[in-house]
Amino acid sequence: MSVILQVHFPFDGPFGDEMANAMAALAESINQEPGFIWKIWTENADQKLAGGIYLFDTRTNAKAYCKMHTARLEAMGITGISAAILDTNTALSAINKGPFDSTTA
Repeated sequence: MSVILQVHFPFDGPFGDEMANAMAALAESINQEPGFIWKIWTENADQKLAGGIYLFDTRTNAKAYCKMHTARLEAMGITGISAAILDTNTALSAINKGPFDSTTA
């Protein structure tokens, strides 16, 4: 079973294309994390929030990444970080076109 890590935090920007340009190297580095499968980047410029929804192969890998990422954000001066590790229900997600296949179920 795959595991979701959901992280959100206050963020003053940049957002949109500027964020994509500024965070491209970080995005590439995330691909190298143990057990990482995919990430959906999230942002809300009006509410000054950013974060992401990650899929990991195990709860252990999700927890390890969450610990490292939280420390990285805190080192950047970011507080108010919200993180949750959740199991996936792939049967129901499949009904709603969830991005799972036999390698991520």
